[in-house]
This record gives sequence, structure tokens and C-alpha cells, in this order.
Amino acid sequence: MSARSGAWLAAVACLVALIFLCVAWELFLAPLEPGGSWLVLKAAPLLAPLFGVLHGKRSTFQWSTLLIWLYFGEGVVRAASDTGLSARLGTAEIALALGSYAAGVGYLRLRPA
Repeated sequence: MSARSGAWLAAVACLVALIFLCVAWELFLAPLEPGGSWLVLKAAPLLAPLFGVLHGKRSTFQWSTLLIWLYFGEGVVRAASDTGLSARLGTAEIALALGSYAAGVGYLRLRPA
């Protein structure tokens, strides 16, 4: 496996994991309200770059590395202000957002313009 395909695979894995984390967090792991909350819709913007990232489109990687910082910010706020499982999920969101960013930038650096 080349470094470029490894970076692509890591970016896809982090993005998909972040989508599942956001959905699971707000539906049944630690929702704001019992039974789930409408905050689950925070995962919807992550679906926008999914097709382009799966197909290795350079422009999608470029703008999705900017989008991912919103999820990093939410993770920082939730990890610092929440307690228990929600704080740990915030930490996981931080890790996945940073992983997605690093893999995306790595893929862009290894892919010819």
C-alpha cells in the first residue's frame, strides 16, 4: 500500500467514524434529551464531502479539511464542559476530527496537483 492510498484510507475511515459517532452520540449514547435529540442533524454536513472523499477528489479534500474544524471545536467544548460519557465522546470527536484533518492534508500533499 502506498502512502497516498494509506492517507486516503485513513481520511475515509475517520470521516465515516465521525459520522457514526455524531449519530450514535445524539440518538442513544448520550443525547441531550432522553430518547434522542434533533442535534443528530449535526452529522448531516459530514455527508456532503463523503462522496468526493470516497472518490479521492482533490477539491473535496480541500474544503472538507476546513469543515472538519467545526467538529473539532464542538469536541473541545463538549469535552471541557460536559461530564461522564459525553465528555469522553467529545474527546473521541476531537481525535477523529484531527485524524481526518491530518489524513486529508497528507493525501493532498501526496497527490499531484
